[in-house]
Amino acid sequence: MNKQANIHIYLMRTVVVCVLAAIAACSGQAGKTNGIRKAQVVAVNSEVQQTFDQALQLLQAGEYDSAISLLNNVIEREKRLTAPYINLAMAHRHKGDDKEAEKYLLKALEIDQAEPVANNELGIIYRKQGRFSDAKNVYTNALAEYPDYLPVIKNLGILCDLYLRDAQCALEQFEKYREQVPDDKTIEIWIADLKTRM
Repeated sequence: MNKQANIHIYLMRTVVVCVLAAIAACSGQAGKTNGIRKAQVVAVNSEVQQTFDQALQLLQAGEYDSAISLLNNVIEREKRLTAPYINLAMAHRHKGDDKEAEKYLLKALEIDQAEPVANNELGIIYRKQGRFSDAKNVYTNALAEYPDYLPVIKNLGILCDLYLRDAQCALEQFEKYREQVPDDKTIEIWIADLKTRM
């Protein structure tokens, strides 16, 4: 009989963000969620957890095909969590296959429609495809539930500034970002530039 291991969804999300997306705001410090709410604890088979952990190691090493194989094995056995789908999407995006990445992100959003990492990744894909209103919708969707999630705030600001030419929207997002990361010099420059243009 297999032992059960508790996987805390927030911890899985943190691993996704830190290991694969290399988001600077993700500090891994205890008690800091960077805008990601703590979710319920889900009991998962220990073999599934071990396979997931191996897949993360492969992803970190850039061995995407092997990681994809293991992650597909995980989702065959466990369909309640968003993290395996998000990791599959990130692996496919790193391989340059945005279509497959989008497919897995949409599956993650079927589980949790406001999931911030999935919405952020999907927004990036939509922006690359020129689907700017779709990108704005997924960013806004994430911020409705996770209003302090820094990557989405920043990416929505970039989208509004460079692609939608909505300076007011961009300024709001960059100022919101600056409130949480006051030492970010790049954001200061972007805000100054926006104010000059406005």
